[in-house]
Amino acid sequence: MGIIRNDKSPFEVYENQALGVLVAIDRADCKLIKQYYKQYKGKNEKPDDKIDGYEFIIDEEVDSLKIDFSAKKQYLIKDLSKFKG
Repeated sequence: MGIIRNDKSPFEVYENQALGVLVAIDRADCKLIKQYYKQYKGKNEKPDDKIDGYEFIIDEEVDSLKIDFSAKKQYLIKDLSKFKG
């Protein structure tokens, strides 16, 4: 009988709609995003809170996307939406 294990990624994928890029956010930081949207739900003016994340880049060798761990960047939470792909 095989071993069943949890293979969840330590990151969640979000789309930065202002920049048009995919961003990997640490699961622990995703709680901050959920709290932000819950707190400012239905409000027109949202503050410019930022969160750290890693941008996805194209890997030429394999012709696919990969997370660029060399540069951690900050992104506006109000520009992020969860990527469903």
